[in-house]
Amino acid sequence: MHPLHTEESLRGELLKTSHALHARGWVANHDGNVSARLGSGRFLATPTAISKGDVEPAWLIVVDADGKVVQGDRRSFSEWQLHRAAYAARPDITVVLHAHPPCATAFAVSGADLGHPFMAEPVVTLGPTIPVVPYHRPKDPALDGAIGAALREADVALLDRHGVIAVGGSFEQALLRLELVEHLAKIAQAAAGLGGTRRLPADEIAALSKKGRPASSPARADVAPSSAPAASPWSPPPPATAGSSARPDLADLVKSALDRLG
Repeated sequence: MHPLHTEESLRGELLKTSHALHARGWVANHDGNVSARLGSGRFLATPTAISKGDVEPAWLIVVDADGKVVQGDRRSFSEWQLHRAAYAARPDITVVLHAHPPCATAFAVSGADLGHPFMAEPVVTLGPTIPVVPYHRPKDPALDGAIGAALREADVALLDRHGVIAVGGSFEQALLRLELVEHLAKIAQAAAGLGGTRRLPADEIAALSKKGRPASSPARADVAPSSAPAASPWSPPPPATAGSSARPDLADLVKSALDRLG
């Protein structure tokens, strides 16, 4: 794993993220799940049948690629298939989040078009598309391919009649991507009463898409650049050097926005 991603640090970040999902109202009951790639075919994850607001350090489990628990006393969750498919499709990612943020999930369950992209900044951050993964029953083998296809196209996807999945190079990055999709859904719902959103012109979408993702976190050091899926229009950013921050630099983001407007 990346030198900045020790198992100890991942455990701490996973707990914070799990609690944040619950505090923001993006999961309820035992909904949602959080995982991180440890390397060597092992993954750190939240267990099943636990509120994400109550998860404690001792409750975390380590599973293999098939979701079998190899460390910990609790059981794996039934939606491990979503995570497995995401990691298989995206060797550049470290984290997978699955949750049910209400506004974004409303679009997923209603079949209404989110309308993305209707703002410039989300194109740069998320890319030009937010795919919708067709509905599949749990354990349907076709779900793996559907998740893989969506996440080779984007870093966040709506799950038809289900929820949202977000991936990233860190917990912060994946959580911010999930937050942005929920924010876009709120804007789209508010705009519906005013006549709906207006899609950006095709030439503007193309120009913004070339900007890449300035908010991207460092790629994992144990993944060679050539291992990223060739079909993805988004290549992972170069690894960070020691002492660098995974947070986006505000000055760079402002400059990027000004460059687009100029």
